[in-house]
Amino acid sequence: MALYVQKFGGTSVGSVERIKAVAEKVKGFRDQGHQIVVVLSAMSGETNRLIGLANEINDEPTPREMDMLVSTGEQVTISLLAMALHKLGVPATSYTGSQVGILTDSSHTKARIQRIETDEMREDLDDNKVVVVAGFQGVDEEGNITTLGRGGSDTTGVALAAALKADECQIYTDVDGVYTTDPRVCSKAQRLDTITVEEMLELASLGSKVLQIRAVEFAGKYNVPLRVLSSFQDGPGTLIVADSDQDEDSMEEPLISGIAFTANEAKLTLLNTPDVPGVASRILGPIADANIEVDMIVQNVAPAGDYTDFTFTVAKGDYKQTMKILQEQVLPDLGEGEVKGDDNIAKVSLVGVGMRSHAGVASKMFRVLADENVNIRMVSTSEIKISVVIDEKHMELAVKALHKAFGLDKSDIESE
Repeated sequence: MALYVQKFGGTSVGSVERIKAVAEKVKGFRDQGHQIVVVLSAMSGETNRLIGLANEINDEPTPREMDMLVSTGEQVTISLLAMALHKLGVPATSYTGSQVGILTDSSHTKARIQRIETDEMREDLDDNKVVVVAGFQGVDEEGNITTLGRGGSDTTGVALAAALKADECQIYTDVDGVYTTDPRVCSKAQRLDTITVEEMLELASLGSKVLQIRAVEFAGKYNVPLRVLSSFQDGPGTLIVADSDQDEDSMEEPLISGIAFTANEAKLTLLNTPDVPGVASRILGPIADANIEVDMIVQNVAPAGDYTDFTFTVAKGDYKQTMKILQEQVLPDLGEGEVKGDDNIAKVSLVGVGMRSHAGVASKMFRVLADENVNIRMVSTSEIKISVVIDEKHMELAVKALHKAFGLDKSDIESE
């Protein structure tokens, strides 16, 4: 007998029929003798509907009232699933985040979990009940309902698994696991049997939407075995493991585990800026004050006493505001220079722990892109990642070429 925490996303509970299907799946696990805690999101589209209603009333609603409103979406799905389980003869009890004791800080709309009370859940599990918990929400010390931010149901699932010391946290989505890249772009992408927490963190931060990054961080911190599965088809999914779970004697560790990409990037360059100490801070300080996150940064090396170019990327949605800050605040402060921008770029990244013990990954990547006549605008590296900025029009071409060159295509794997 094992204890599983199973999280089902919005598409998995998007209709009465799908909620019934989830109930059947949960019953199947319980019939095998397992203890089950289920975490649910709101029905697909429901949170957006509630936000739309709020904006019709007040275009600047208070964060506390927004949390009060949007937390109701999960209350609908947990009660309906409990009813569906009862219909199947399975005893189940539904709980909101506050009822089950998910205690958070008071940062409305982006709260952080501080602790979880498990006594009531354990009593229900010992009584052979299925525990059904609303994801995405909790309660602060003053009793106010809080929410964890978009995608917070993943975090709820992993946090409950950590608190209950579950054997596994299973995240059910509309895909059957983590792929080497997006199958919609590269038809030969393959599902990974396992991937490390470190690699999954990189992929999540680089644009992969399979898991919320906070959930992966939580799994790594508390060593929670995390598995991504499909709600709509059977299969083993992808198990996300700590590095320590890997076979230390393996000599066949894959060089590259996945390729992430995003077109949600914009590039800005300050030309002819003074090459003196403190310039980078004077450029990026006002941008940070506007709560805009900077991703990649490149500063050209200039001869002593000369001028330099300073280039960085931001999310495409922040492009216009960042350009305005540079023109109205930064350039007047520097007293000279010129700003140029480009919001038709993409970032493509190779991720893999195998890079640690293999040289030549970057040179191979650059050679493959050169052979496809894809120009590289910027480069950023870490121990297990190489990212390049290229023209957006070449993104799919680059992904497909790199996927094949690094042996990730399905046909290549099957023929080995």
